[in-house]
Amino acid sequence: MKSYLEEQQEQMLKMLEQLVNIDSGSYDKEGVDKIGAVMKQYYQDIDFEVEEVKQAESGNHLIVRKKNVDPSKPTILILTHMDTVFEKGTARERPFSIKGNRAYGPGVIDMKASLVSVYYAINALLENEKESVGQVEILLTSDEEIGSQTSRELIEKHARNKKFALVMEPARKNGAIVSARRGKGLYTLEVIGKAAHSGIEPEKGRSAIEELAYKIIQLYDITDEEEGIHVNVGLIEGGTSVNTVSDHATAQVDVRFRTQEQAEEIKEQIATIMASTEVDGTKVNMKGDINRPPMEKTEQTEKLLRIIKRVGDDLDIFIKDTETGGGSDASFTSVLGIPTVDGLGPVGGRAHRESEYLELDSFIPRTLLLAHVIDELAKS
Repeated sequence: MKSYLEEQQEQMLKMLEQLVNIDSGSYDKEGVDKIGAVMKQYYQDIDFEVEEVKQAESGNHLIVRKKNVDPSKPTILILTHMDTVFEKGTARERPFSIKGNRAYGPGVIDMKASLVSVYYAINALLENEKESVGQVEILLTSDEEIGSQTSRELIEKHARNKKFALVMEPARKNGAIVSARRGKGLYTLEVIGKAAHSGIEPEKGRSAIEELAYKIIQLYDITDEEEGIHVNVGLIEGGTSVNTVSDHATAQVDVRFRTQEQAEEIKEQIATIMASTEVDGTKVNMKGDINRPPMEKTEQTEKLLRIIKRVGDDLDIFIKDTETGGGSDASFTSVLGIPTVDGLGPVGGRAHRESEYLELDSFIPRTLLLAHVIDELAKS
């Protein structure tokens, strides 16, 4: 398989260039569907079946498996996504390019390189007549970057009868794969006060901003760095003028945590904080919820990691694993008890930024690793 992939390197880069030069921001349905159409054709060309799950506003999702395989038979779920964080027109402004050992362009590492990697890993297995390709089901979703609002149910549905889930977010900069991710909650805190002129009759006012300040301090007190719990108030807004006691203020709150047990405790703490006010006459309302469960490192995960690391050793690819605070679809499969490993894509960095890049010398080794991992897991 290594020889085959080395022979295909130029074609892999051409495919990557094609994908990167198509805008596919999460809110750009037309662009995401263009990526979907390209990927659908690639898989149909190798005799794979592609089912489209239509969406009204976001891009359509794709379900891919080998033709004539009973849908209940695949034991390995591979998760990828076609959307990026970049606005329409970005690909024209800074198209795919190569400088030294790095490839650049919008979404090049998160995760268009992984779309190519999965496709060529499947091709490598086919080229070597490996029956393991029949054990694989691939989801290409359209809204991972905005919280998987329409794809979560699909992911959970297709994960339930699988033995393993492989998630193709990029590897860390040092090549590590991801064995644990913190869960995530998003909340909007709204405070209603009473307006008054701050110079003429301030005593008649009830400051929403003042109450918001108290609430922000109380929310930050939930943070426990040692336990992996972190609260961040990233956006605040309020008031109408500098000489008016504010009657309205809002804050956007991001919460991260390591375990599902912590999530329940955080919910209780937030409810307690919102049960009373410090500024008489103000009202508070907290909307939102936990939108990504944590990906916890379980005993089953450890067994999957040992297989991947053993395969890596056989290929002279040293694999280590790490925890990260960022979210991904790996959380949805992990919380169902499916052994899940993330970060199996190629190596790169600066995702979501103009300088996002792929380390070119990782492209073939990581694709080869994926192909051999699939083949090994199919035997389990």
